[in-house]
Amino acid sequence: MLAVLHSKRFCDMAPHQVYAALLDEGRYLCSIRTMYRILVAEHGDVKERRRHVKRTGYAKPELLATEPNQVWSWDITKLKGPAKWNYFHLYVILDFFSRYPKFMPF
Repeated sequence: MLAVLHSKRFCDMAPHQVYAALLDEGRYLCSIRTMYRILVAEHGDVKERRRHVKRTGYAKPELLATEPNQVWSWDITKLKGPAKWNYFHLYVILDFFSRYPKFMPF
């Protein structure tokens, strides 16, 4: 049974799919539960059996400021006004190093 599960035809299929394919051909070798038992007992092969693309990990970008005016961040927020359907737009620009907002005249 282990040779059938590891054959080229069934190597990418789950035991449920192997069981159904063999039954379609009129072959009954063992139950689904027995297939799982064989895979676990022999090699610990119960895992994702399909081939996947191995993705290489990448470093998360990190922004580091060692002095003022090197790295800036911004945000725009809508604030409710005094009347219905009135809004104010708050624009904020922050310096990463000092963590103070930058005031810019418009």
